[in-house]
Amino acid sequence: MNTIVETTAGKVGGTMERRVFTFKGIPYGAPTGGSRRFLPPLPVEPWTKVRFCTDYGPIAPQTGALVDCVEAAGDERVMGIRRHLPQSEDCLVLNVWTPGLRDGGKRPVMLWLHGRAYDSGAGSETMYNGANMARRGNLVVVTINHRLNIFGYLHLADIGGPEFEGSGIAGMLDAALALQWVRDNIEAFGGDPGNVTIFGESGGGSKVSMLLGMPSAKGLFHRAIIQSGAGLYGVEPANATEFAEKLLSELNIQSNELSKLQELPIMQIQEAAKKLLPGRSILALGDLGRRAIARMAPVVDGKYLPAHPFDPVAAPTAAGIPIIIGTNRHENTTFTTLDPKRKRLTEPELRERVLPIFGDKVDSVIATYKKTRPEATPWDLFIALTSEGMRRASIALAERKATAGPDPVYMYFLTWETDYLGDIFRACHILEIPFVFDTVDDIAITGGRPDKYELLESVNGTWTAFARSGNPNHSGIPTWEPYSAENRATMILDVPCRLAVDPFREELDAWEGIPLRR
Repeated sequence: MNTIVETTAGKVGGTMERRVFTFKGIPYGAPTGGSRRFLPPLPVEPWTKVRFCTDYGPIAPQTGALVDCVEAAGDERVMGIRRHLPQSEDCLVLNVWTPGLRDGGKRPVMLWLHGRAYDSGAGSETMYNGANMARRGNLVVVTINHRLNIFGYLHLADIGGPEFEGSGIAGMLDAALALQWVRDNIEAFGGDPGNVTIFGESGGGSKVSMLLGMPSAKGLFHRAIIQSGAGLYGVEPANATEFAEKLLSELNIQSNELSKLQELPIMQIQEAAKKLLPGRSILALGDLGRRAIARMAPVVDGKYLPAHPFDPVAAPTAAGIPIIIGTNRHENTTFTTLDPKRKRLTEPELRERVLPIFGDKVDSVIATYKKTRPEATPWDLFIALTSEGMRRASIALAERKATAGPDPVYMYFLTWETDYLGDIFRACHILEIPFVFDTVDDIAITGGRPDKYELLESVNGTWTAFARSGNPNHSGIPTWEPYSAENRATMILDVPCRLAVDPFREELDAWEGIPLRR
């Protein structure tokens, strides 16, 4: 079977995986190290011979579970077994799964932006394997690697001048370059460059949000799905510059010596950054934001990201793009499995923990949640309260996008609970991903409930239908109406799925006057 495809840079060879054509580690951009470190990406240099793309390429330099064996041990119990791939600044690679090649198939294309905030992760993680999704939905699925953390989001333009324009958003410029590759090449892989959906979860959802605000990405995609990661704001240039100055000081580099920063070893820069970015707080989710990595995110530089993508209103570049957006009911269980107070939290301890969020409203908010969830323990209430920030941000984004109209916005709320390891995770952060990708049999966190396959049909069918037409409705779910500030129609993803109007409004109203944290 001929698995050789001609791309704009040269021929690539693939293989068959789970009965679909698979290409892994296709370069879409040039190496980003040395004199190209922190700068906007360049297209990959062409090659002459066939390049066999049958294994994942390098991942972006990072710390955490993908590169640390100790962290990986626990992480793999939830996210799936993975290989530990080499790190490299030559990391601009992508992976493609497709049912057909060179067949004029005009299949919808779905490009995935991985999670783990802006500081770690890769498109090669087990739960993102696109083979089943491509085969089941007759789609072309693409996952990408791009620059992360310091190397993707260190804002140097206000220190080094025009030479370093784009440094504070380089990782997202990589994603835009990958979308250009899709536009120019995906037809040969059986895809339709005029029907591209970008989708992502957690940090990936925020990346989708940022692309909606970037003029350089306009026209490169046509629909968007934001899963548990609404990105309302970028980082203010002044804050980003302040951090960059501290990093330069830590490395003993003067502001007129930025070329030295491009010559330092990766690990030396990572170690300096680690000193300036403290570890994550147990409340580092949702409404509190990820404080430890708050400055390692796309910078509103006025050029590549002209303004915050959804604050105070939706960016004009988001016009014309239908979206699906939503969250899971117990987001924070994923981040609190090692909390020593898990299930043993007392009411006074609950109050103490959430006081920084609610201030003088703390007692009234807790009272509301105790009323709406009469069986909830203090631990249950803690999870509920610290999970709500993601939902509030998603609602804010949806309403701002819907107000800008007329493109439809579809809101979901996942309430189906996994039984993996008892009731530790419930409807947790990341739970919907294996149902989207049809990797439920590869990822332990989906548990053993037999009705998970019914949920798979509903969720995967919804994402596929939306990618095909911009409308998520299909025979496996009730009629899903668009969301608006007046209607607030929300699809409850459960078994069975049901459409609710303004669900859990009493709880959301209890937050009145409490601002979303940046």
